[in-house]
Amino acid sequence: MTVFVITFLVGCLSVMTVRGRKGNWPAGMPVARPRLVAVGGTYEGARGKPSDAYVVQERMIATARGDGADLAHTAAALALGAVVAERPQHGGTLEEDLGECAQAAHRAVRAAALRDPAARELASTLDLVVLDRTEIPRLRFAHVGDGAIWHCPKGEEPRLLTSGPGADGLGRSGALEPEVGVVALRPGDRVAIVTEAAVRALGAARMKELFAGGASPGACLDRLYDEMAAVEPKDDATVVIAEYVTA
Repeated sequence: MTVFVITFLVGCLSVMTVRGRKGNWPAGMPVARPRLVAVGGTYEGARGKPSDAYVVQERMIATARGDGADLAHTAAALALGAVVAERPQHGGTLEEDLGECAQAAHRAVRAAALRDPAARELASTLDLVVLDRTEIPRLRFAHVGDGAIWHCPKGEEPRLLTSGPGADGLGRSGALEPEVGVVALRPGDRVAIVTEAAVRALGAARMKELFAGGASPGACLDRLYDEMAAVEPKDDATVVIAEYVTA
């Protein structure tokens, strides 16, 4: 009897598995979908003045490094708050749409700087990536300031998507011209976003080696933290590593 019950249950599980994969999923059952799975953190600088902030959502990641003495973190938070409010992952799919999102962040920081004389030096960088669930999956990005965005194709050499220090910064006077672009993605590809202090602490060449090492995103982040601890960066250093997954 025991053997019969076990055999019967195994048979039921097999049928349920086949129906679950090939038939219609019952209401309420989870469904796999393309997304960015990320790990990240901010290594607090030796100056003790916070400046960095980041936000991670299912298909959107953004980092910011604020400037403005004791209000630096406020500038970064304002920039990211404006980005979240724009919901760029739910808007258009053009590169220019991310440019407009960066402009919205620029206006938010600029308005705060003009509103309060004590905050007139407020400014912020911005590095933003959005996963588009288009027929050919792709990543759009926008870049302002001195951070960096790396694309790490699975099994290939990492490459910088950003061209270096970009527009002067969100909140500065004058027109803003963010760098925008797009890159195709395959399952297992990764993207890494780093603020300027992280780049300065380890150097672009060493970062490229670490991103290419084949370690999991979590292990790679741990290694970056270990090496930053050895050099003790003066300013906040933020690193976010995300993998594109479909299951």
